[in-house]
Amino acid sequence: MELLEQIKARIESSVPGAKTDIVPNGTPSQQHSLLIDNAHALAVAHFLRDDPTLRLDFCSNVTGVDWLDRVVKKTIKIKTVVDGFEKEVDQTTEEKIPGYLEAVYHLYSMAHKHGPVIIRMRTEGRAKCAPLPSLTPVWRSAEFQEREIFDLYGIRFDGHPDLRRILMWDEFEDYPMRKDYVQPDDFEWEPTPHDEVLARAKQHYTARPELDGAEKITSHSDVATPDK
Repeated sequence: MELLEQIKARIESSVPGAKTDIVPNGTPSQQHSLLIDNAHALAVAHFLRDDPTLRLDFCSNVTGVDWLDRVVKKTIKIKTVVDGFEKEVDQTTEEKIPGYLEAVYHLYSMAHKHGPVIIRMRTEGRAKCAPLPSLTPVWRSAEFQEREIFDLYGIRFDGHPDLRRILMWDEFEDYPMRKDYVQPDDFEWEPTPHDEVLARAKQHYTARPELDGAEKITSHSDVATPDK
């Protein structure tokens, strides 16, 4: 299979206006990925699927990622005068990066038996229902996985054929996989609260009055036996 740099170059020459960046992966897997711009995402996806050399016809996995606001430190070399001599020294700078959400797709070719090629898209921010184009029209296997990301991260996939919650119930609010998600005290929609969840929920229950004394029964011996 072609190197990622070659795929990047061919995308930009074949899809007018498309912009891609290689995102390095420093883990032992070394699975670098391609960040594609949202405006040309569908056209790039069609190219990756239909190009005779690539034929990336199968999307095996789609994953959501939440990136909070962060500060990245960078070290650069600068020239300065020290004791009358020009020297090259290290200077550390800080770059503030606003938070965003990502959708990451793992692509394979069933026709050519190669892959994966990993592509990703980023939202403009972390607002509720931040939009990204759906790639389900290109790879149908992305349908349920994009729904899961919508459900748990809050990315709205424009063009998805059936975008609705798939794991959480309809009345549930917020997105549980976001890094700043705060678990509520009372799960009023939880069908069967138990253990720690039940203990927290009881703080919000109205105290039950003792209507018939049944609340005081602790064993079978406490139950009166009628005379024969």
